Order: sequence, then structure tokens, then C-alpha cells
Amino acid sequence: MENEEIDLWATDEVHFQQYGSRCRMWVPPEIKDPILLHHPGRKSVGYFGAVRLRDGKFLFEREQDRFNAETFLTFLKRLRVRAMKSRRRIIVITDNAKYHHAKLHKPWRLANERAFGLDYLPPYSPELNPIERVWKLTRRMCVHNKYFPELDDVIKDVEECFGQWTKPNDTLRRLCAITSVVAYSAITWCRSRHRLYGGRLHTGQDALRCGA
Repeated sequence: MENEEIDLWATDEVHFQQYGSRCRMWVPPEIKDPILLHHPGRKSVGYFGAVRLRDGKFLFEREQDRFNAETFLTFLKRLRVRAMKSRRRIIVITDNAKYHHAKLHKPWRLANERAFGLDYLPPYSPELNPIERVWKLTRRMCVHNKYFPELDDVIKDVEECFGQWTKPNDTLRRLCAITSVVAYSAITWCRSRHRLYGGRLHTGQDALRCGA
């Protein structure tokens, strides 16, 4: 994977809910009946995100509308502009959400694939995407066991967290390192199986079982 002519990125979408999330936590022994407030609403905020695997640089964009082929294409175009500043070929790892394959942006993808290409994970294997670890860390840092009176409070906390990673950083570089090796190995394995067996559907679990 060490190739100075190529930059690997991983991209995905995420929602953070105003009602937050609940997990185990430490409570001082003198507090007998701890109370954790929980917002009853179902509002959420969505983000497109992308992380550069060699140095942890993170790009994000709040999505005001919804995740679909059109908004994904808009994000890809902006990612391309930012990523191409490295003057390397860009490979973007993504999952198999339907709008990631949409006909709407297929001509644009084909026109740019020599310098900016998408590499799809094996089917049914979104957990192999390195950026999933970024979402998990963000939830732990920002929304676990917290009360948010307004959705704007979620946005403030999440974007302050994201802002720490917009420059190269060791936190995300180390966080994504192991998963990125597994993900690219699985992609390569599934490609080879596709060539050998003429298009049989393979999953990331298949790849891992066979030692990709």
C-alpha cells in the first residue's frame, strides 16, 4: 500500500441524533441514583466525510438536505478539488450504497477515474471502511451520555471535534491504519475472485475467512 504516487481516502456518510447515545459510564459512589437527561425528539444532523489514510487529514461537509446521488456527486467534486492538491492519483474507498453507484454521476466518475477513482468495498461489508472508526470515535467524544437541548448543540460539539482533524494528525492516522490494510486487502481479494470465477458475489466476510 505504500505508494507515493497514490493517495488513499475513505469516505462515508453519518447521522448524529439529538437524543444522543447511551453507554456504560463511571459514576461516583456517593451518587446513589444517577440521572441522565435524554431528549425525546428524533432530529439529527448528517455529514459527508472523508479521511486521507496516510496522514489522517479529514474533510467534512454538513448535508442540509438528504444523502442521494446528487448530494454525493457534489461532495465528490469538492473532495476531488481538495485531494488533488497533493498531485497524486486519488483512490477513494467507499461502500456499496445505491447512490454511490448511481447512473447520475457515472459519466463524471468515468471522466475522472484516471486521476480520481472510487474503489468499492466488498458487498455487505461497510465495517471494513476505515472511516467507520472516525464516526465511532466522534460519537464517544461528542454524543455519548450527553444531553442536547437543541440540535445546534449537537452540531457545535461535532464540528468542534471534526475541526481538530482537518489538518494531518496522528489520531486518525493511527485509528484508521489497521482497518485500511484489511479493507484494501479485501478489495484486492474480491477483484481476483471476480476474475477467476466470472462475477460470483463475494463479501468482506468471505475475504477475511480466506485470509485476504
